[in-house]
Amino acid sequence: MIYNTEQFFAQYQATAQLDTQLHDQIATICETVKQQGDEALFRYNQQFDRVNVTTLEVPQAELQQAYDRLDSQLRQALELSYNRIRTYQESIRYQNQSSDQEMYEVYHPIERVGVYVPGGKASYPSTVLMTATLAKVAGVKEIVVVTPPQAEGVAQSVLAACHIVGVDHVYQVGGAQSIAALAYGTETIPKVDKIVGPGNQYVAYAKKLVYGEVGIDQIAGPSEIALIIDNTCDIEAVAYDVLAQAEHDELARTYVISTDLKLLERLEVRLAELAQTSERQSIVSASLRDHHYAIHAESFEACCQLMNEIAPEHASIQAAQPEQFVPHIHYVGSLFLGGYAPEAIGDYIAGPSHVLPTNRTARFQHGLSVNDFLTKHTVIQLSKTTYAKTYREAAIIAEDEQLYNHKQSLLVRMRGEQND
Repeated sequence: MIYNTEQFFAQYQATAQLDTQLHDQIATICETVKQQGDEALFRYNQQFDRVNVTTLEVPQAELQQAYDRLDSQLRQALELSYNRIRTYQESIRYQNQSSDQEMYEVYHPIERVGVYVPGGKASYPSTVLMTATLAKVAGVKEIVVVTPPQAEGVAQSVLAACHIVGVDHVYQVGGAQSIAALAYGTETIPKVDKIVGPGNQYVAYAKKLVYGEVGIDQIAGPSEIALIIDNTCDIEAVAYDVLAQAEHDELARTYVISTDLKLLERLEVRLAELAQTSERQSIVSASLRDHHYAIHAESFEACCQLMNEIAPEHASIQAAQPEQFVPHIHYVGSLFLGGYAPEAIGDYIAGPSHVLPTNRTARFQHGLSVNDFLTKHTVIQLSKTTYAKTYREAAIIAEDEQLYNHKQSLLVRMRGEQND
């Protein structure tokens, strides 16, 4: 079905929030890990992942071995990705402001960071690169990776990526229990200051529960992309951009917006054809059936309004002059312009992190960057001249708030001065 703008807005609902029925179970898991530590982790590995491990930590020597044994082309690809991510993040890292001012900001790296790397159905070395590299560039002193245990051991590509970045520890534990371990610490796994990385609902809910005990990057939902296209686009490439999101999981959402109704009709026909031969056919078909939207917009302005309302994780503009949209699109996780900037290049190798806000949180949240691994504070050192120009007004406000010692703290410094 192809919607017009009014039809779309009438029926559109953002991705469902976390399943509240999971709350009690995940809260119990987190509390159990907090109380029982490593013992609970070994037990949950068996219960949830059906894997018994003799030790939680993967030795550093195995990271080196995984790197050495990796297929040379894959190793080269991971290294190129790492170098591009590192170079880009270095270029945007916040720097301390000049200290010759009366007020300025200084930045410090977070001491210890935990990274969740999904596992099980697939391995995700790109998640290591898109998270741990940022922490490394920030200067984080200790980077810890947790990932679900596998019967054959953690994926070699994941271990190799950890070696490339210089991850300090890798632990074989996943799910909500790994988030609790990072938040509270166990006999083996150190308590961290911030947890980042994507995961399923158990991981997302656990991050929500432990927030405050530690910092988190976001509470992620299913992946999503919205595209604005015109008749200059490569329709085959756009179709595969849609399928690339749909194959993530059955809940992945895809949106295609155009002022050209015939173009949308052609795309829908091609999507149906390609879905039937997709390697992940059942997942792709379910996503397209339940969470795909083709939207016929009446104008340039309507296209931009739709994009801002959807506020997608990924936004792609494949039109004759994509840069014209930039000033008008405000709420997206990452914006991809033109036919040679597909979302998939951002997933792996462009440079900015692929950890991005989902479920319309781009309205107030940005994608992960090196600066999310820095803390900052202001330094205030006023001159006597500046103080003399401001303290009376500060004292007046303090008196209005009935904080009389605040007022005296302000006045006492200028006692003896004329007119005080």
